[in-house]
Amino acid sequence: MIHGMDHVPTTEAAVTALRVLADAYQREIEVTHDIGADQTSRRTAAGVGVTTDPDGALPHEAHVEFGGLPRVSVRLHPEDDALIGVEGVECPDIARDDVPAFLHSVFDGLAYVRARRFPPGYFLVVPLPGDRTHKEFIPMIVLTPWLSAQVR
Repeated sequence: MIHGMDHVPTTEAAVTALRVLADAYQREIEVTHDIGADQTSRRTAAGVGVTTDPDGALPHEAHVEFGGLPRVSVRLHPEDDALIGVEGVECPDIARDDVPAFLHSVFDGLAYVRARRFPPGYFLVVPLPGDRTHKEFIPMIVLTPWLSAQVR
């Protein structure tokens, strides 16, 4: 575990932690920032040119793409949660504090795909600290070669 990534209170701190993680796993990283209520994904109703929330806060969202396989993306929302994509499988509502552990599990090969016989289906299973796991349903059409290689 990389130290100093236990709690990432701001979007910028979270991006810095993800840069450290990318460096540790020798992965390229591309970051884009959306700043302002009219730019962030959850505030589309804010109106054109409206940059602050009603409370005066300036929301900051970041989208991070990691190079290599598996293909991983992270959208850090201003509300302290994230949407993580692994090979096209979207994992919503990941607590910002869980993002580094989630990515460690994926990059260290601990994440796997569980196959269910009946009804047939696949789930991405990502171990998290404290004997927790994140499970996400995978539609069969999304089953990429990397995901297929992780089936247990």
